Amino acid sequence: MESSEEKVVAVIMVGGPTKGTRFRPLSFNTPKPLFPLAGQPMVHHPISACKRIPNLAQIFLVGFYEEREFALYVSSISNELKIPVRYLKEDKPHGSAGGLYYFRNIIMEDNPSHICLLNCDVCCSFPLKDMLEAHKRYGGMGTVLVIKVSAESANQFGELVADPITKELLHYTEKPETFVSDLINCGVYIFTPDIFTAIEEVSTKREGQANIRHLSSFETLQYPTRTLPIDFVRLDQDILSPFAGKKKLYTYETMDFWEQIKTPGMSLKCSGLYLAQFRFTSPHQLAGGDGTKSASIVGDVYVHPSAKVHPTAKIGPNVSISANVRIGAGVRLISCIILDDVEVQENAVVINSIVGWKSSIGKWSRVQAS
Repeated sequence: MESSEEKVVAVIMVGGPTKGTRFRPLSFNTPKPLFPLAGQPMVHHPISACKRIPNLAQIFLVGFYEEREFALYVSSISNELKIPVRYLKEDKPHGSAGGLYYFRNIIMEDNPSHICLLNCDVCCSFPLKDMLEAHKRYGGMGTVLVIKVSAESANQFGELVADPITKELLHYTEKPETFVSDLINCGVYIFTPDIFTAIEEVSTKREGQANIRHLSSFETLQYPTRTLPIDFVRLDQDILSPFAGKKKLYTYETMDFWEQIKTPGMSLKCSGLYLAQFRFTSPHQLAGGDGTKSASIVGDVYVHPSAKVHPTAKIGPNVSISANVRIGAGVRLISCIILDDVEVQENAVVINSIVGWKSSIGKWSRVQAS
């Protein structure tokens, strides 16, 4: 029997319909977290990574989509993984840290010693087990997954400075105007329950500032964060920045892939990254075929069991084929996502594209994005 102090819970922030507008039109028909990458819903990949954490008690999905939009998926994934997965709907946006704090009593039901916090629209290998071990060695309140990127692209993200020996987070700034560091925040964290005290301190301080706001209108202009709701707490600006350099936060650097899934084009790239990862984590998910009795498969390809693919078709690399798809004779698919109920007729070619639900690609057609 596992002791309660060893338990870990995972919290995955999934956002809501007012977020992720850059992902349109794909998010018009389905919530962004449920859009399929490598044949699985986007949120499935971090959930699968969480399942590999020792002593995992529960997984919580936190967002402000309607509960009915996640009910079927949450039920099926709970049964599949044999672990409780729950969707928690915010009454309003509370910020990345505020949303965690809003559901603190539910999250702490099992008295976990550690909380894994992930963002749904991050694509990476999620090295949570190794990250957790490092976090325990550091002995701090939190550990941030980080990665090195080019100096030219670093200012699109949260940049940070870490001690090269102790790995302590020394300085953090969100999307700076001038270059600070090529080390960026990956949006994956491990915290002790002390994070709730830190979030409460931010809210209490903001409440106190709100009470004296009327004393100086000039101060209000100087400090615009005072106009934020008391219960709206951002993990980056309100927690990482002020607690950096206080021996409370540490970093764990990944040498593997990492991307943010913000646009439809990026979803195609990330689908390919997850397909490549399947070679090591889920090889049974990848299709095979040499063109004799089944289609010729090149590289990493996922084909849903209900899809019908003609033996003369050539598929791959980086192709994901969803449920009830029909692929005709002589079809060539390269680097694409084919969504549910699509028909691709004889000798059509699809390259670098996402083919929407229930679409039909005619004979000898060519669909190619740049």
